[in-house]
Amino acid sequence: MISLTTFVFFVQASLVLVLIPGPNHLYITARGLAQGRAAALASAFGVEAGTLVHIAVAAAGLSYVISQSATLFAIVKWAGVAYLVYLGVRAFTTKRETVTQAPPPQPLRKIFLEGVLVNVLNPKVTLYFLAFLPQFLEPSAGPPAPQIVVLGLTLLVLGLLSDLAYAFAAGALSGRLERKATSMRYVSGVVYLGLGMATAFAGSR
Repeated sequence: MISLTTFVFFVQASLVLVLIPGPNHLYITARGLAQGRAAALASAFGVEAGTLVHIAVAAAGLSYVISQSATLFAIVKWAGVAYLVYLGVRAFTTKRETVTQAPPPQPLRKIFLEGVLVNVLNPKVTLYFLAFLPQFLEPSAGPPAPQIVVLGLTLLVLGLLSDLAYAFAAGALSGRLERKATSMRYVSGVVYLGLGMATAFAGSR
């Protein structure tokens, strides 16, 4: 079992990460503006269904990497650090981004499936599973795959709570994102740089 201290720290760090507005949140907001609460909720649940794909891939792939080569795992770690720093720098240097125009109405089933695809292709989530989550795996806690599943499902729950908040307040939240895009961009940059530093100095394995 993962130690309680490690798990609590993981939850805190993950909560900070999932609260940063990203493609998932913008998609949910856009759907809510276009078709109302039901569409926003369908997209939110679709997004988190996509997280299950990330969990399965990470549990299989990362477990293999960790078991086969400490050097390969180190490469994955430092590639993740570099990408986190890149995201932080880009947040400070790119122009203001706004919420895209609301998409045309779609059946709820299609919205759900689109939500799955949006999350599967979201680089922020891929980064999370490849670079950030592995830093919380404990060799003394047993095989990495079950630990990845537990941590991944924890992320799913945190992400779902965040997504539902966006879904229930899509209209108002979208307005805030547009009016405060610059300040949010700077906050995101600081968070990404901080996470990059934390990952870089995480205990070696």
